[in-house]
Amino acid sequence: MSGHPSARPSTTAERRTSASLRNKASRPRVASANTVDQENADNPQLRKPSASNTINERRAEKSYVSTRETMSVRTRSPLKPTERHASTRRSKDKDAETAHRASEAIAEASGAKKSGSEVQWNPTASLIPHTTAPLASRISIPPMASLAPQSLQPRPLNQLSLSAQEAAIIEDLLFVFMGFEGQYIRFVDSYRPLEEKDRLAGPQFRILPGLDPSLFDLAQSMLKMVTHYCALESFVEVQSRGEFGAVNHALCAAIRKLLKDYLVLMAQLEHQMLTNPGFTLHVLSLHTKPTTHMLFQLYSVAHEILRENSMLEENLDDDSDDSQNFDNILESLREGKDAVQEKRVCKGGSVLRLITRRLASMSGDPAAATLLATLLREASRPYMTMLNEWLHHGGIKDPHEEFLIKEQKSIKRERLEQDYTDEYWEKRYTVRIDVMPPQLEGVRDKVLLAGKYLNVVRECGGVDISKSVTSAPTTFDDPRFLDNVNGAYAHANSSLLNLLLTTHALPARLRSLKHYFFLDRSDFFTYFLEISTSELKKPVKSVNISKLQSLLDIVLHQAGSVAAEDPFKEDVKVSMNEISLTNWLMGVVNTIGIDQDMAAASANSYTPATQSSSVGDDKNITGFEALVLDYIVPFPLSLVVSRVTLIRYQLLFRYLLSLRHLETLLIGSWTDHSKLTSWRHKSSNPKIEMWKRRAWTLRARMLVFVQQLLYFCTAEVIEPNWQKFMSRLNAGEEEENSRVGGVNEEIPSPPKRTVDELMQDHMDFLATCLRECMLTNSKLLRINSKVMSTCTMFANYTASLSRHLTAADPDLAGQKASSAGSTATAASVTYDPAKLDKLDDVLQQYERNFSRHLKILMDALNYLAATETVVFLGLCARLSTAQAGEGSSYG
Repeated sequence: MSGHPSARPSTTAERRTSASLRNKASRPRVASANTVDQENADNPQLRKPSASNTINERRAEKSYVSTRETMSVRTRSPLKPTERHASTRRSKDKDAETAHRASEAIAEASGAKKSGSEVQWNPTASLIPHTTAPLASRISIPPMASLAPQSLQPRPLNQLSLSAQEAAIIEDLLFVFMGFEGQYIRFVDSYRPLEEKDRLAGPQFRILPGLDPSLFDLAQSMLKMVTHYCALESFVEVQSRGEFGAVNHALCAAIRKLLKDYLVLMAQLEHQMLTNPGFTLHVLSLHTKPTTHMLFQLYSVAHEILRENSMLEENLDDDSDDSQNFDNILESLREGKDAVQEKRVCKGGSVLRLITRRLASMSGDPAAATLLATLLREASRPYMTMLNEWLHHGGIKDPHEEFLIKEQKSIKRERLEQDYTDEYWEKRYTVRIDVMPPQLEGVRDKVLLAGKYLNVVRECGGVDISKSVTSAPTTFDDPRFLDNVNGAYAHANSSLLNLLLTTHALPARLRSLKHYFFLDRSDFFTYFLEISTSELKKPVKSVNISKLQSLLDIVLHQAGSVAAEDPFKEDVKVSMNEISLTNWLMGVVNTIGIDQDMAAASANSYTPATQSSSVGDDKNITGFEALVLDYIVPFPLSLVVSRVTLIRYQLLFRYLLSLRHLETLLIGSWTDHSKLTSWRHKSSNPKIEMWKRRAWTLRARMLVFVQQLLYFCTAEVIEPNWQKFMSRLNAGEEEENSRVGGVNEEIPSPPKRTVDELMQDHMDFLATCLRECMLTNSKLLRINSKVMSTCTMFANYTASLSRHLTAADPDLAGQKASSAGSTATAASVTYDPAKLDKLDDVLQQYERNFSRHLKILMDALNYLAATETVVFLGLCARLSTAQAGEGSSYG
């Protein structure tokens, strides 16, 4: 006699069940062979025992039990013995002996040849290797029932009565419900259980032919639930692996708990089948309806997650993550790891977003909404743990990179001194838009800033990370969720403001920067320029920076100086920039714009892209044109006074220094015009006297232009904007002091001033100064540069003009020009009448260039005053005085 195709170990409960069904015949029994005794058991008319029938029935029972226990005894049956089946109980010793024989028969009996043509059938179980999923099954997948030899195939359904068919299908369904093949319900031929993709999609089942149509429809309607169950079991095993993150692990734990309840239901249904004669296929279908709906919802969520992971079919949106993958590869290279492109994984906030979206779409289904809300609550617990750690401690515990905030560990605060793009503050912590749950979309900026602020405070020792977060909400549906985010943001902002404004004295630092870079009360700097003139006149490559630093230290430590009382004077350093100010600004403006985030590039790494953006040649610039101050700012003040902001300070400093130096040159020209004999002597030639007046007028116009421009930049641009900025800073400081005083508040009130607003105010102050000083417009830069170049060349040409003027004056020709401190050699100068014409041509050229460029500059300022900023109107009014002598200069 042959057994069932899927070998099932024997249990005490099953043997009792077999005997009970033999004696009571409570329901039809399906056999695997055509025996007379079993047909008699199925026939209710032959239930009265006789003497001969009793012996035959016992023999048949022994033969059936032996065969059934060997090949097809049910496993995992939770059946408990009842008084109704008390006559079928066996002793424990006999059960153990029979079970031992059954286990031996599974391994050996299938290999014994009953006939020469029978195929060998020897299924074995083995352990599979460990995976990173700790609760995954390690038992190998059993072979499919379709591979069993023909002798183990069951009796065809069309040879059974209707009641026998129903009993056989009910028994098969209970096995199939737990993921096993039955006698008449099996996997489709296309299903490959060894393929992970097929297991995740769930197996499809087919019912062997011959089943009554009414039973077939009922059974077929319940098989979809089995597909969902098997797929969920595989989903839990796969998504529990380490690389899928804590949120997936929590989701799998919640699903595993629901599947456990499902198996409990299966045990209850099996008990009903074995004990309730009225348990039919229709009753079984009614009992599984709610569970079918639950498994369908779970399967839908799992299917969406797997599709995002590209584990079911190829995802066409793989290219959308190229930029993110590129950033991850760069980060791996910075940390010294191999640049391996990771495949896309749906984890963290992406999983929560899928569940939330599903919950919103199923809001009209109360049962589904309750189930999905439970999944969301359980899956969000590890995410909320990471969120609370970030909000309250400023730390990230995210080994699987599934949190909202991404940390680039390669960007460290030690690099702040070379950070010309605010990389530490802007890129150290960023938001992962693709893994952001919908619950945090409205407060993502607060979440990011709260952690960033606390991280800075923590690095300065201001956060006690040993305290655990106890009162914070642990799920998204907690009513305290938004209050927790807002309160953490207010506390972090208050802590960092107090650290910057009070502990590290940010206002005093800013005032120190104003003294040095904006030449505020710059008596010390004027003295520094005087004693370092000999060094600064050299070409930039010949300047001794160490000597200049020593001279600056002497000036700063001189008693009575404004800088002597500055506690931060040791942080001021001297450096040289080999690119002229105008060329540097032109390159920045023409490339990316000075007002953008990455406007200030490194001076050493910048090279002009095109020749057209260059105004002059940088090879012959002197120390005066290349001189720039540097300033060492400690952490965390370096977040506010970063390299980007410091570059802007340096740009304004170089511009003011160029105006101050040009003013000094023109004053030197005035000194020469007042002291030298060639200028003081009243010539008998009226043309020479007229030429002198024209030269004096031109010098005076240039000096007025420079002084008015310098006054405008300092008194009408920098100082008013500085006062506005400091008033906002002081307002924030007063608010912080009042907040510190009210410590009894349980929930901090929303801050009126934040650290980011303070930093933005600082950047806006510098950007406004640069714009109103005409340093951000390429046209103004070119015109202003030409006007100042004309003034510089005229001032430097004064000595040559003096020599030519002596030769052109008949009264002075032939005399020694050494009197009155002339720099000419003590030799007689020959009278040359042609010199006067040459002097007239040179002066006329200077006058023409200065007047023309000044007029273009004023026209441009008038246009920009009408279209952009009215502050240029004041500058136009002041510069109009430099044009006042234009008519007389040609006279």
